[in-house]
Amino acid sequence: MAQPTSLASLEAGFEQEARLDEPFVVLTVAASLIATLGLLADSAAVVIGAMLIAPWILPLRSASFAIIDGRLNLAGKALLTLAVGVTITIALSASLGWLARLPVLGDEVLRRTTPNLLDLGIALVAGSIATYGRLRQEAVSSIAGTAIAVALVPPVCVLGLLLSIQQWEPARGAALLFAANLLGILSGGLLTLVVSQASLRQKLWRSRVGLVSLLLTGLLLIPLTGSFLTLVAQAQRRVALQEVERAITESLRQRTLTLGKDSELTGVTIDWNQNPPLIKAAVSVIKPNLPTPKQVAAVQDFINKQMKFNYRLVVKRVSIDVIGPEAAPNLEPVTAAEEGPPKPLTPPLPPPPPPVPATEESPAADSKPLLNEN
Repeated sequence: MAQPTSLASLEAGFEQEARLDEPFVVLTVAASLIATLGLLADSAAVVIGAMLIAPWILPLRSASFAIIDGRLNLAGKALLTLAVGVTITIALSASLGWLARLPVLGDEVLRRTTPNLLDLGIALVAGSIATYGRLRQEAVSSIAGTAIAVALVPPVCVLGLLLSIQQWEPARGAALLFAANLLGILSGGLLTLVVSQASLRQKLWRSRVGLVSLLLTGLLLIPLTGSFLTLVAQAQRRVALQEVERAITESLRQRTLTLGKDSELTGVTIDWNQNPPLIKAAVSVIKPNLPTPKQVAAVQDFINKQMKFNYRLVVKRVSIDVIGPEAAPNLEPVTAAEEGPPKPLTPPLPPPPPPVPATEESPAADSKPLLNEN
């Protein structure tokens, strides 16, 4: 079993990861371009590809170590490297957004404008695993998955795109998501270092910057918890509405006779913005005067009694015409025993010609010759 990396080796590795060098800039530019183009194309696969090559998690875990070890110069160096990467990404994404000038952005953009408590939890775990990958070299293969999970670059690309079209409120949500990811990774890294390195445990309580980082992460719980509770409430409301719509639809379908035996229910929608909620039922009818207002009122009363909630029902009826020619009924099939041997499928023979009448010159064909008296 491999031994944990020594503190001296950790310091050298974190020093390397905090540098603003050519590989960091090249990977940042590439990840920013790929992520922005993927967001414009609304392609989740392309955005995931950008996450794989984004190098931002390296200076972040370096900053975690520098903060807890009290090395403010290293922490400033790491955060400066990250700030340069963020600036490059915002500039590139805003430029591409301005050039594309898409009137509507896709779901991949909108998903990153409403962060909640779950995003902070993902960032905490991702920061812990990223730092654990530095402590245990055999776990380095998990860094790619960690980069996908935490998704640092896409929120910043979303921020640049929204700024380019002056969508300030969604841009604030994207910035909040990036802040949650940033502080979540820092805090996760801090906690992992404290648990795994006994020499760093006492330094955490003496590190004011470390405590400030944890405090800021805790403050994020306020807006993120509110967003999470809103998400839960929306999910519960969505489930409740689906149940109500299903029950109402079944009630209408099971009581089709109430709308008239010649009525066929084709669709049901509910407008929940009205009080009472408005049920719009579409029916196709053969008789244009059906269903009658009395029948619709009867169905409305039935629904309200079943759901124990007041609804208003309106029916949109579409009159249809049944068109088709008359056809004679088919004969009953005859069994083989009754039918006898099969007959050839040939047309019937024409009737024979009428017989030719007899004349003096030509006796009848059926007359007999005279007997000779001699």
